[in-house]
Amino acid sequence: MGDGTQDRGNALYGPQPDVSGASGWPDAPPRVGFFTDTSVCIGCKACEVACKEWNAIPEDGLALTGMSYDNTRGLGADTWRHVAFVEQRWPYGGPEPEAAHDDRADVDVFAAAGRISPVSPEGRPELRWLMASDVCKHCTHAACLDVCPTGSLFRTEFGSVVVQEDICNGCGYCVPACPFGVIDQRKEDGRAWKCTLCYDRLGVGMEPACAKSCPTDSIQFGPLEELRERAQARVAQLHAAGVTDARLYGESPDDGVGGAGAFFLLLDEPEVYGLPPDPVVTTRDLPAMWRQAALAAVSLAALAVGSFVRRPR
Repeated sequence: MGDGTQDRGNALYGPQPDVSGASGWPDAPPRVGFFTDTSVCIGCKACEVACKEWNAIPEDGLALTGMSYDNTRGLGADTWRHVAFVEQRWPYGGPEPEAAHDDRADVDVFAAAGRISPVSPEGRPELRWLMASDVCKHCTHAACLDVCPTGSLFRTEFGSVVVQEDICNGCGYCVPACPFGVIDQRKEDGRAWKCTLCYDRLGVGMEPACAKSCPTDSIQFGPLEELRERAQARVAQLHAAGVTDARLYGESPDDGVGGAGAFFLLLDEPEVYGLPPDPVVTTRDLPAMWRQAALAAVSLAALAVGSFVRRPR
């Protein structure tokens, strides 16, 4: 394995420019993925419904949790898309709504909505909703794929990670391996399930069902490099508009999973959305662990031999 990033092969960590090529797809198309802009998510759950309908995912509970307008709580074997509803209380005191412009054609309604902050003499707090559609991250370095003993999990030519349910033996190794808690087993048969990035749709030139159904383009699908550029431009736009908390999550190839195939624009800390602040692929330290285990075995063997040699006869 060379030192250059182009020669990393099947590395366990760090940037991996050609994940499909390293997985045996020599003529793979550009890697594709999701960019989810949570600043325009309206919580309609169209993505959840489209995902279930296209992939024939079983119903997983229609009752509200009692904590929010959420009825699924998180990702799981029967929830491949999950819309989080985060209610926050902020103090009043922002600027008054500006007067209407005479030239209404030049009004940016989204920017205007961001400046509205009613003032309450009683000092009551105002509410804001943070909504985000979560999904499998299709990591560059996918621990679930690394630990699968049957080859049920594989890397597609599009760079996504897919479970082949007819090969999965239900061992469950992939479940604790995922640093995001995405993949899960169904209680009925123990097999693992998660988002496939609509692999069957990609094969015929269609975009994933969730992105197709999103009415606000909160979920954007396309070549990963193009999405990263678009996301950086969107963050710059929000910062210029005064939304200084906007940040990207999972887009950097230098992060703990080598960059995600599904990344997000967030308006608060990742923990607020139920995301780990600094995810690291759980198999990154496997070589060092094996070396330590081998060293321990050699040490025990040497102690055993030494005690046998020194034993009085």
